[in-house]
Amino acid sequence: MDNLTYSIPGLLFPAISLLMLAYTNRFFGLAKLSRQLLSEYETSKSEILKKQIHNLRFRISLILYAQSAGIFSLILCTCSMGMIPFYNIVAWVLFASSLLFMVISLILALIEIHLSVIALDLERNSILNSNDNLSKM
Repeated sequence: MDNLTYSIPGLLFPAISLLMLAYTNRFFGLAKLSRQLLSEYETSKSEILKKQIHNLRFRISLILYAQSAGIFSLILCTCSMGMIPFYNIVAWVLFASSLLFMVISLILALIEIHLSVIALDLERNSILNSNDNLSKM
């Protein structure tokens, strides 16, 4: 096995940093939307809003786990760089583990994005159905 150099794990640092920024922005957007829906739900007690709030809670959890996996990936990548001068095989294992956690993070983000599209479709269908019912009156 070739020696691991500092430049190989160093390539992950900008990618992980950008992912963390994207996840944080996504989290803040979902939290803001969740607060809005909760205040709307307090007045209307709509079942659709209740379902959307539960969906948002699950999506926020996915972002939390995606961020956690990304942070763990960064920690392992940093440890990998620290092990390079001492135990190269351990450095490789840590680097491979950091890649695994990066993939887990990306998969969780992908699932959250798919849930986001499903939530938008539900909202769109709800609005279109209510407009259709009004036009039939």
